[in-house]
Amino acid sequence: MIDDTTRHLLSGWAGIDAAPGSLAGVVVVDVTRVVAGPYCSMILADLGATVIKVENPDDPDYTRTFPPLLPGTDGEPLSGFFAQFNRNKLGVTLNLKSPGAAEVLDRLVRQADVLVENFRPGTMERLGHGYDRLREVNPRLVYAALSGYGQTGPYRLRPAYDNSAQATGGLWSMNGEAGRPPTRVGTIIGDLAASLYGVIGILAALRHAEQTGEGQLVDISQQDSVLTLTENAVVSYTAEGIVPEPLGNEHPFVRPYELFPCKDGFVFFGGYTDKFWRISCETFGSAADWADHPDLQAMATRFDADVYREKVRPLVLGWFADRTKAELEALAGDLVPLSAVKDIGEVVEDPQIAARGMIVETEYPGHGSLRTFGSPVKLDRTPPQTSGAAPARGEHTDRVLADLLGFAPDDVAALRAEGAI
Repeated sequence: MIDDTTRHLLSGWAGIDAAPGSLAGVVVVDVTRVVAGPYCSMILADLGATVIKVENPDDPDYTRTFPPLLPGTDGEPLSGFFAQFNRNKLGVTLNLKSPGAAEVLDRLVRQADVLVENFRPGTMERLGHGYDRLREVNPRLVYAALSGYGQTGPYRLRPAYDNSAQATGGLWSMNGEAGRPPTRVGTIIGDLAASLYGVIGILAALRHAEQTGEGQLVDISQQDSVLTLTENAVVSYTAEGIVPEPLGNEHPFVRPYELFPCKDGFVFFGGYTDKFWRISCETFGSAADWADHPDLQAMATRFDADVYREKVRPLVLGWFADRTKAELEALAGDLVPLSAVKDIGEVVEDPQIAARGMIVETEYPGHGSLRTFGSPVKLDRTPPQTSGAAPARGEHTDRVLADLLGFAPDDVAALRAEGAI
């Protein structure tokens, strides 16, 4: 763990607020690329850790070319995709295959508390930088390995993407319209979930390391992570032998709890409890809707699939058909769970999102400003810092090697000559 003076120095290099965060002083070596890994280390950086992103000088993180691309005055565009997942980090280039890489990485690891990698299992070992060797360099190192299927098991060596995890983790089979082929979740949920579980594992391992001085391997699988997002699917199968199938926008048994059309789009309505159903009848229809349907006043009755489709759903459709999203949200207010289905443009401009500071702006000289999502973690004493920029490729290599790792100028020049940096 670095001292306060070094932390402030590194924060200055990264162009972020040097105010201490919850993880101030924690050093993370990030040798990941794309999303499952960079997002994990980005969260740590937001929380105050010093994250040093290591990229191969000849083969950097290829999301640097992903859209959207902001044109630059120097002719080289900036990837908004890359910037969003790599903010608040220092950028260092290092070819882990080069002869001089071990000395550089070892010096980084000696300074570090955490290393995060997302190579296929066995890759770091083949490069000579596996966990067993690095824990000899630093016994308190928390080594987080994020991969498609984990470090153990028959699938461990299979190449994997997010869709692989959605497919083999069960989520894909459950998603989509009833009676039609399954549909993938419309975001890289496997990458994102693995990153979140990675953060949880790292924080737990850091706590253990602080108490014992002993680091450990944090083994995160995208498939495992997706499986835990399948709600009650596992127990439905193990307890009752039910294999969940796509249900569209319906819930397996809670009703009404789904998407409904309205005059200018769609809303989610979840007024399924007896209390919410009575209020909904009075708010969207009339008191008569409650009084005239005594057979619908019990939640268990409304949950019945036939009753729901024949009586409940038609009633709700009638309530919403001639009203706009805004009108329905205004009527629902704080009374019943109803939410407009908003596109991302509406979400970015949403007053609740603004009130929560969930859209943040970062200035990139030569490219202008970029708005990205903020941090959903709200801490009143050590709030996350989200204003730091993503580094240019190798932006901080020389300064990290010289000022943090103690390499002499001739040593840095020699590393550059051999292609290590």
